[in-house]
Order: sequence, then structure tokens, then C-alpha cells
Amino acid sequence: MEDNLKPNKTLDCIGLYCPQPLFQTRENIDSLGVGEVLEVLADDPAAEEDLKRFAKRTGHEIVRFEKKGSTLRFLIRKTK
Repeated sequence: MEDNLKPNKTLDCIGLYCPQPLFQTRENIDSLGVGEVLEVLADDPAAEEDLKRFAKRTGHEIVRFEKKGSTLRFLIRKTK
């Protein structure tokens, strides 16, 4: 894990529920260049499974996943 990783863009999905975090993540990752990192903040418990599945299916890399209380934080690197 890269500790000094700075996201190129932050997406705040706090308060949004399935499937919004997934839709917005997909939209926002499309706007990034290859190798850039999207930070996604969410508090919908379903987002963990949804975003991990999304990354696996699309081939993007979850560089970091953190859970603090009810807040989920993902750093997703666009790979293609």
C-alpha cells in the first residue's frame, strides 16, 4: 500500500444509497486518466461489496480500502 497516495479526485457519496455510489464511481472513474486515483467516501454498507465487485469486473485497482465507523473510504486506480 502506498501511504503517500494523493487522489486525483474525491467523490463524496456520504448519505447516498445503492446504487448511487456505484453509478457515481463509474461516471467519475471514466473522467480520469489511466493511472489516476479516485477517492470514494461512502456510508452505505452495500458500497463495500458493490465497489469491490465493480473494480474486479472492470479491472481497476483498489489501492486502499479503509473503514472508520460507518464511513468507507476507497482509493481506486484507473488501469485502462
